[in-house]
Amino acid sequence: MNTCDEINRLTEEYRHLLKKPVSNMAGISKFATGEIKDLLVSKGEWSPRASEHLLDLASAYGSFMLRNALALSIALQIEDGELGF
Repeated sequence: MNTCDEINRLTEEYRHLLKKPVSNMAGISKFATGEIKDLLVSKGEWSPRASEHLLDLASAYGSFMLRNALALSIALQIEDGELGF
């Protein structure tokens, strides 16, 4: 599977997972944040700390910056970052 296919698959998995708590994908309410973290732990197999960090990254940077960070990390062949997630 190539990188684009993998990203598309992951995006669809998260859309399916988050269908209920996030009806407005442009914003995340404080209520939905807790529910999303719980779903990431229970269904997404993330640790509580990693799920919080993942959601914080998505909220703070958004898809534009993270797409570019992804492309740069792939070009630099960085599989796992310094934080160890």
